[in-house]
Amino acid sequence: MPKIAFIGAGSAVFTRNLLGDLLTYPELDGSTISLMDIDANRLKAVESLAKKMVEQEGSKMVIEATTDRSQALQNADYVVITIQVGGLKAYELDIEIPRKYGVEQCVGDTIGPGGVFRGLRHLAVIEEICNDLEELSPDALILQYTNPMAILCWGISSMSSIRFVGLCHSVQGTSEELAHIAGVPYEELSYWVAGINHMSWFLRLEHKGRDLYPLLFEKMSDPDTYALDPIRFDLMKHFGYFVTESSGHASEYYPYFRKRQDVLEQTLAKFTHPRHGWFKFGQTGGYLKHCFEVADHYYEDIEDQLKADKIEIRRSREYGAQIIHSIETNTPRRINGNVTNYDLITNLPYGCCVEVPCLVDNTGINPCYVGDLPPQLAGLIRTNVNLQELAVLGHIHRDKTLVKQAIKMDPLTAAVCSLEEIDNMVDELFDAQKEWLPQFD
Repeated sequence: MPKIAFIGAGSAVFTRNLLGDLLTYPELDGSTISLMDIDANRLKAVESLAKKMVEQEGSKMVIEATTDRSQALQNADYVVITIQVGGLKAYELDIEIPRKYGVEQCVGDTIGPGGVFRGLRHLAVIEEICNDLEELSPDALILQYTNPMAILCWGISSMSSIRFVGLCHSVQGTSEELAHIAGVPYEELSYWVAGINHMSWFLRLEHKGRDLYPLLFEKMSDPDTYALDPIRFDLMKHFGYFVTESSGHASEYYPYFRKRQDVLEQTLAKFTHPRHGWFKFGQTGGYLKHCFEVADHYYEDIEDQLKADKIEIRRSREYGAQIIHSIETNTPRRINGNVTNYDLITNLPYGCCVEVPCLVDNTGINPCYVGDLPPQLAGLIRTNVNLQELAVLGHIHRDKTLVKQAIKMDPLTAAVCSLEEIDNMVDELFDAQKEWLPQFD
């Protein structure tokens, strides 16, 4: 049975969901789950929750917990990375410092000043994890869930020979939403999605051979449907395809939606559906405020589950457990994974990180060839890839100038700030976050 290490296991919701997924596969019963986190209190709480879940299901899974990363990685077959270096303290700096310069990020975890600095903090640790794995478990497969996905996966590819795949739930969640909008059973939906993480596009969307895009364009004219995802429908209207990342997140990946106060107000006014409560909370930077609210109730939520008669366990839409099951049992599946672009998407740069369909079985992760994306989509993506490349090089070469150049490539920041303002903002971010950026000492 495999050993599955969770690095950053204190992410209780994610750890609970993925462990729950693993428990739904009888063939994986008897696996060892090694929970690792640097926060001993969070780790203890998650360990208690995991042991209750295993006991409740009558499973033979072995739960172990440690603050020693090497112990968790020793002889690991799979390594799940869900870290958040610097926690909410660092995340708040990602949002608040750029805001002083007029850069109003919504989430700030993918590109932009927030995404780049989150990436640098995490690359400092992920490089160490890869070095450890090369010594302790060179055949392990990393299941990388931490954002910014593309920057981190590109970094792993550039720094290490350890196998990896980056995983997100955007494709699954968006396909479910599109099936609902189209009024077709999800199981009958057929799609082909490719691009980069948080900017992948439904290149084909069909129901029993029928193209659903004409129906989507028709549905978009309904105000209630449009309110579900106004930014994504705007992008579809202008560029012809539906994108994977939700409207709130997507609003900061392009230069169109948040660059001036009047434009920002117009964008915010589009978020009328109740599902966007977190986005409206505080008007901007709302996700940060949402995260603080969740953190305030972290231990209460775990205590409630520990006191409950039964913890609900049902299979989620996450790919992680599906991949492990496919490899261990030779059960073929298709997922969308973040991998290195070795001529998979031919009009995006060779070696960048792309999100493409992948076939999984006991041979591992096998990415599918996509070919050229529609040129307008490739053009939008390249603006993000330019930033990602320079951010990775900034980490590898420990070069702050490259980091500044990365953020100068950011579509939103470039639409708001002068070159000198960006330099000043990046200097301020480096000074405020130096405790989490040891590679730049």
